[in-house]
Amino acid sequence: MSKHALGMIEVASIPAGIEAGDAMMKAADVELVSAHPVCAGKYIVVVTGEVSAVKSSVQTGEECAGMKLVDSVVIPNVDEQVPAAIVMCNEVGEVGAIGSVELFSLCAAVTAADTIVKAANVKLIEVRLGRGLGGKAFIILTGEVAAVNAAIRVAKALDEVQGLMSEIVVIPSPHPDIVNALM
Repeated sequence: MSKHALGMIEVASIPAGIEAGDAMMKAADVELVSAHPVCAGKYIVVVTGEVSAVKSSVQTGEECAGMKLVDSVVIPNVDEQVPAAIVMCNEVGEVGAIGSVELFSLCAAVTAADTIVKAANVKLIEVRLGRGLGGKAFIILTGEVAAVNAAIRVAKALDEVQGLMSEIVVIPSPHPDIVNALM
């Protein structure tokens, strides 16, 4: 799904977000990963493609959203797990420890998810962006306990997430029913 880069805008108005998303898709050769309303009356648009196309698309979305823009991000060389986890399409395989990270910013969650999978041998199960979460986002990942802890530690140190992480939990040997509920 990922072609090289991921871009995202978060807009404080659903109609303005839809309009900005349309402008983004028309501005450059990008693939739509997700576009939908999120809690607190916001709208997000997530795209992938070549770095220059994603940058152009996000810039167009920012300009179209104007004063309604809440946040945006472009991640060059995004790990392919990130866009797949946003739409819950990752093949996870065997589940080791479970890590769960909750953030107050949707764009920061995407940035943290990319850092997490690049920091250690972990797999993303899901990156949930603001639906039914009061405007929050969360990341669910799996791997060996040490790898999950290391990946989260690296993400916590990111400038982009300072003050935006709400809660972090690492569960060694999760109960199979909890694992099934997460899939």
